[in-house]
Amino acid sequence: MLGVGTYLSGQQQPTSQTPPAAQSSVPAAGATTQATPAAKHPPQAKTQPEFDAYKAANATPNDGAAMEKASDDFAAKFPDSELRVILYRTTMHAYQAANNADKMMEMGRKVLKIDPDDPEALVGVSQVLAERTRDSDLDKDQRLDEAAQLAQKAIGTVDTDIVAPAGTPPEKLEAYKGFLKSSAYAIQGTISFNREKFPEAEGFFRKSIDALPSQPDPIAVLRLALSLDKQNKYPEALKIANQAVQLTEENSAAGGLARKEQDRLVKLTGGTTPPPPPASPQK
Repeated sequence: MLGVGTYLSGQQQPTSQTPPAAQSSVPAAGATTQATPAAKHPPQAKTQPEFDAYKAANATPNDGAAMEKASDDFAAKFPDSELRVILYRTTMHAYQAANNADKMMEMGRKVLKIDPDDPEALVGVSQVLAERTRDSDLDKDQRLDEAAQLAQKAIGTVDTDIVAPAGTPPEKLEAYKGFLKSSAYAIQGTISFNREKFPEAEGFFRKSIDALPSQPDPIAVLRLALSLDKQNKYPEALKIANQAVQLTEENSAAGGLARKEQDRLVKLTGGTTPPPPPASPQK
């Protein structure tokens, strides 16, 4: 999952890859900003010392532990600052980039304690809960219930609680909102799939793909194929599995699973594996 600044800067967006930390623009104390219209105003510093301290904390090297300490120190000095959300959200993305799920979730919860409607933190926390909950966990059902609730809430707050940097093109803002919705639907689909509610999972994965059709998440596409397979909808599952193969690299974990599922469905349906797309001409 990406931060709004990272996504809107034109960098990669797939949810199956670890993103870099988010970047956010913050007006100085007393400054006004013409941001993209939204229900929520951009976080602002109330005083110049607060803004200076924020800039110092935000300049911390992109290391989760260092950023967490800087964020905590800032929050202790300015306990009512609106800018705490940005610092903890940025730290959340740093821990995600380091594949530290526990710390990512901890930072996401700090964001939600300040702003319960923050879509990025809602998606981030629900993603960790959905992907890292094991069948052997005694609180499995509670964790998955919370993940589903947070994902659903994110879908409802994306349109009202995303504040983009000033001057952001509307089409990029809408694409980022679609990205977050796609992620939230995929999380709901994953939860339904793990609970063996395969028709429900199918519906969520289709919504995930429809929310960002120009850049579908390969994992959501693969899990849609698996959901169809579990319902014995083999021809349709093969069609989707073929798409998952096209969207993934053969030597990746997702790519290996997609090709394994494709082979299984080819055997079940008597179909054929489509030829690989032609290689791009070398320049």
